[in-house]
Amino acid sequence: MDLNNQTDPNLINKTTYFFQAIKFQESIFALPFAYIGMILSIEKLPDFQTFAWITIAMISARTFGMAMNRIIDNEIDSKNPRTSGRHIPKGLLSVKEVLVPTIISALIFFFAAFQLNLVALVLSPIALLYLSIYPYTKRFTWTANLLLGWALAIAPSAAWIGSTGSYNIIPFLLSIAVALWAGSFDILYHSQDIEFQNKNNLHSVAKKFGIENAFLISKIMDTLSMTCLLAVGFILDLNYIYFFGCLFSTFLMIYKYVLISPDDLSKMGIAFLRINAFVSTSMLLGTLLAII
Repeated sequence: MDLNNQTDPNLINKTTYFFQAIKFQESIFALPFAYIGMILSIEKLPDFQTFAWITIAMISARTFGMAMNRIIDNEIDSKNPRTSGRHIPKGLLSVKEVLVPTIISALIFFFAAFQLNLVALVLSPIALLYLSIYPYTKRFTWTANLLLGWALAIAPSAAWIGSTGSYNIIPFLLSIAVALWAGSFDILYHSQDIEFQNKNNLHSVAKKFGIENAFLISKIMDTLSMTCLLAVGFILDLNYIYFFGCLFSTFLMIYKYVLISPDDLSKMGIAFLRINAFVSTSMLLGTLLAII
């Protein structure tokens, strides 16, 4: 029997469009920090079962969050020239076609949390509730960029809780670091849209304080982010290799401001995709080498 003849090409296209719409490849931004939280919670490599369920939980939560963002911001995306080519505004996917896998992702997340421990399961609806609410905040507050940072900041704390069922100052500092790092770049990223924000009554740090001040705020946030990561290393008395990871990540954060400036945002895509991925993976590599 030829299975290829039984495959619905339209279903394959819709599935491909969905993963393109949620930018599945960008899971690499927060996932390394989830692994850092997981590893530092036990100060060794986890067993395969814990690793697998935390990975599934993080990817499903991130998929849910991005899909909800696409659904909630559909009307805004259709008006913005920079985002009007996204899959829902362009008609490649309907809201229903995005909503179905979104619900499936939520169910997978709950099941993964159940497989980890009771605390993770009890807290899991709160995480998804936050991921469902924060996309609305750009409609009424300039702190929306900071609140986006907290969406990614869930990762290390959630992984820590998933591994141990407990919580302390270390995952809190890790989450603060991620919130500052992710919020910093979201401030820069939405500096591209000030004109559109003014016309559509949307809010951001750049609109509130101006692009130059937005860059200054981002630099301060990046500095505080790295300070939190260094504090984690000192509190846990980690191997010097961890601090090399911090040093390299700091270099990458600085290089980001070489690529983009208040007067030139043309390389924003490169800075977003490459620098963010390299920062998180550098910190993960440093943590791994410091532990094993």
